[in-house]
Amino acid sequence: MKKILFILKERFDYASDTTTGQVNFATGLLNSTQYVVDMLNKNGIEAKLVVVKDNNSINREVTEYKPTDVIIEALWVVPVKFKQLSTLHPTVKWYVHLHSDLPFLANEGVAMEWIAAYIENPSVMVIANSKRLFRELTFILRHKQDIEDDVVDDNLVYLPNYYPTTTLPKKDYTFSSDEINIACFGAIRPMKNQLTQAVAAVMFAEKAKKKVVFHINSSRVEQRGEAVLRNIQNFFESIKDKGHRLVEHSWYTREEFVALCGTMDLGMQCSFSETFNIVCADLVSQGVPTIGTSEIQWLGNVYTADPNDTSDITDVLNKTYRVPRRNVEVNFKGLVKHSQKAENIWVEYFKK
Repeated sequence: MKKILFILKERFDYASDTTTGQVNFATGLLNSTQYVVDMLNKNGIEAKLVVVKDNNSINREVTEYKPTDVIIEALWVVPVKFKQLSTLHPTVKWYVHLHSDLPFLANEGVAMEWIAAYIENPSVMVIANSKRLFRELTFILRHKQDIEDDVVDDNLVYLPNYYPTTTLPKKDYTFSSDEINIACFGAIRPMKNQLTQAVAAVMFAEKAKKKVVFHINSSRVEQRGEAVLRNIQNFFESIKDKGHRLVEHSWYTREEFVALCGTMDLGMQCSFSETFNIVCADLVSQGVPTIGTSEIQWLGNVYTADPNDTSDITDVLNKTYRVPRRNVEVNFKGLVKHSQKAENIWVEYFKK
């Protein structure tokens, strides 16, 4: 019987329960992993998620749970640690689950070195959560002189993100006559392209003869995103006499965030690089008309825009604004289809 342990590294506490003061590690990675854990358990595959402080905490959790497989979520375990762990737990199969495509991995200075070192260990596999990254890593690793092709084929696997879907909530798509609330949530990072989206949102609002209320999460800034946040703030400060507003939200717990998503009129996730985009899924699942780019492969093609072109983003926003319910229906259908495929792939792989 399979028994799978998912391990995340403890990260900065971006959110805590506002009523009890209880600490939560509310990140998209944690939520995404919990969705997979719940889905596997539902399908009769025992799975558990734990959060640890560092590399040295892994052995304790594995010893206690006694899994057949361990999935390390994201790139944080040094390759030499797996040599130690493989000796301590010789029957365990280890995985490192990547959640970013090459543009994001390029910001991790150790990415190529560590990934190559992982697959040279026969007990360790690397999971790519996008087909594109799977193809690219296959190419990269096959061109390393000290790695055989069959090692790459045996130690690299594609397992996509899973997102639980039920039914769309009932939502009134009657917009206010003077203001429109547009959500561009998520961590502030250069690759997320929030400044361009802010400008496009204002352009769209002015064409629609409305004032935009642009919503972001400003308490989580990563990968040198400080300049991005400062520029967004300065942009809205410079146009405040036009009536447009920037609303900066903190990093909420999962329940608080989903509730906030449901209050938005429109959503934007026009980033430069994505493998799934859980924020987009959160918006769509709450019935919010949302646009993105072709990077979000489950999103309806008609609702994707060029992330470098504010005019194109504005046009897609306007298209969505005119027929919002259609946007939600198309995007939700794509999300459901993606999740069903993802569930089948995960279950088939671990039931083999």
